[in-house]
Amino acid sequence: MSHLLHIDTSIQGDKSVSRRLTARAAGRWRDAHPGGTTTYRDLGADPIPHFDAATGTARMLPSEQRTPAQQASYALSLELVGEIQAADTVLLGLPLYNFGPPSTVKAWVDHLIVPGVSTSAGGTEGFLGDTELIVLAARGGGYVAGAPREGWDHAEPWLPHALTATGLEPRFITAELTLADVVPAMAELKPLAAESLAAAEAEVDRLWAGVVAV
Repeated sequence: MSHLLHIDTSIQGDKSVSRRLTARAAGRWRDAHPGGTTTYRDLGADPIPHFDAATGTARMLPSEQRTPAQQASYALSLELVGEIQAADTVLLGLPLYNFGPPSTVKAWVDHLIVPGVSTSAGGTEGFLGDTELIVLAARGGGYVAGAPREGWDHAEPWLPHALTATGLEPRFITAELTLADVVPAMAELKPLAAESLAAAEAEVDRLWAGVVAV
């Protein structure tokens, strides 16, 4: 039976474009995989703990040397890796905050790097590469080639590098200029924003077109 892991990260609730895109993609996935199952995480509402001095080294120590706090952190890492191992497809919402990913996404990625579980001991071989990763990204401004802020998006270039050790290879579907409807100074960009969103939605609709679930 096919299984989907659906992860939202935006703090914008119903106003979120990334949530709109992940919901659309999840619907298309279910249409293509009748009888499939889903695990859902909302990192915007229920964030994963960031590494700190008490827990951050847990993945570097043998079990017998871990403190209780480190054991709990390591157990969470195994749970998060296990969710990916159980999934055929992962949908990840990725809004752009202050030109980078939400810190909750960084925390999620940090927990996925577990030597001997998600990656080889030396980090040279990833064990999660069989899972499809679709990233539904939303950017308030414009960062395409030729835009005044081209290259200011540090979330989309970062994620593939951050996940390299695991073998996960993200495919991005991105809508930008999402603030055009709410920022008066961007009003003239509303048509381009609508065009970008429509293109992203159309790409989502093509993701599993023609898939015959077995």
